[in-house]
Amino acid sequence: MYNFRISPFRFGLAGLIVAVSFLSGFAQQRLVIIGGGDRPEAAMSKFVNWAGNWKAHILVITWATSEPESAFDSFKQDLSKFNMEAVEFAPIAPITEQKKELLLTQIKNATGIFFTGGDQVLIMNVLKDQSLVKILRERYTAGVVFGGTSAGTAIMSRKMITGEGDFTVIDGQKVETTPGLGLLPDQIIVDQHFIKRQRQNRLFGLILQDKMSFGVGIDESTSLLIENNRYAEVSGKSQVMTVGHNKDGSLMIRLFQPGETLDLFSRKLTTRHRSSR
Repeated sequence: MYNFRISPFRFGLAGLIVAVSFLSGFAQQRLVIIGGGDRPEAAMSKFVNWAGNWKAHILVITWATSEPESAFDSFKQDLSKFNMEAVEFAPIAPITEQKKELLLTQIKNATGIFFTGGDQVLIMNVLKDQSLVKILRERYTAGVVFGGTSAGTAIMSRKMITGEGDFTVIDGQKVETTPGLGLLPDQIIVDQHFIKRQRQNRLFGLILQDKMSFGVGIDESTSLLIENNRYAEVSGKSQVMTVGHNKDGSLMIRLFQPGETLDLFSRKLTTRHRSSR
């Protein structure tokens, strides 16, 4: 949170104009999260566009998988059509002190950072190093575009679903969660491969357990394009399901189609925002 105190009496009209110009140009937070499966071309195009188009400098982080080189090559192939300035491969886990020095430089130079799929717990094992969490969050706040697919999407919640538990019942106590990277607003819990793998039970259970939470389930080959941690557009082949609470304590479930937009604060369909503008 940043607080600005502007006094026209002290700085005069010119100073006020400069201050207002600075505030109006303050960095936007932008996030592209994919539910796994194929990466929608429109989502990848938006990721590159937000990262600077041909000037984009993308850092690919593959800590979630046991086949990091293959994951990087696949992602780089998806981006080959965009003719970007650079696509870099982050050091493979575990991150030694020598690797960390390189990684920190890559993070500072990146205009876009993308986490590939696999096991989200493996990503967070690396991010037990809170200095890495700190710089990643700082870069997101500063306007670096972040993206992820599958496990790379799961980490975007402050409360992250690990994938362990009993999902044959609707019971939040039987769904294992741990802290994630947490770029999304605190109350949001995101899930992936959602409709394809019938993962409704675990998200329903968590939302029933905590009435302040709001669930977002993203299906395979589908993405959410989010600006300023608020306005989200569905892109891809399938749907996004949201789960919240009604005033009477029942669940409020909505299904959003590709092209529809969602205000994550009011949790309603909105026509206010189109990310393609």
